[in-house]
Amino acid sequence: MSSSMIEAETAVAGRFCWVDLAATDAESAIAFYGELFGWAPREQAANGGGFTRLQLAGQDVGSVFQLSRANQEQGVPSHWTPYIKVDDVDEVVQRAESIGGKAIVRPFVVAGVARIALIVDPVGAHVGLWEAVASTEDENGQR
Repeated sequence: MSSSMIEAETAVAGRFCWVDLAATDAESAIAFYGELFGWAPREQAANGGGFTRLQLAGQDVGSVFQLSRANQEQGVPSHWTPYIKVDDVDEVVQRAESIGGKAIVRPFVVAGVARIALIVDPVGAHVGLWEAVASTEDENGQR
């Protein structure tokens, strides 16, 4: 990758390292934040689809992806998700579940980017977990 993903590559475990926007209309969200903050879109392929990195002065500030039709039909609104860097996403999900959290998206690889999961804590707050992967790793965890 040509630029770091906020602090995703350098952050230590336990620190926030990335943020993304699941948008009901990704194109409109990209235009809005571009106009508001000067964030430039950069498309990235991943897992047979893609997402849009948002950059300011050539540095990543976050990403946007289109919220699935199924999620929209279930009433899921556009929302930002902050991610916390972890060393082992599977272990952290298991630990979270053992102390009252719940995995709402089980760990999976975003090809060449990260292995991520989404959890909800005992008070109902959602947060993402981010484990760095090799830039050549595919969605099956293979290099």
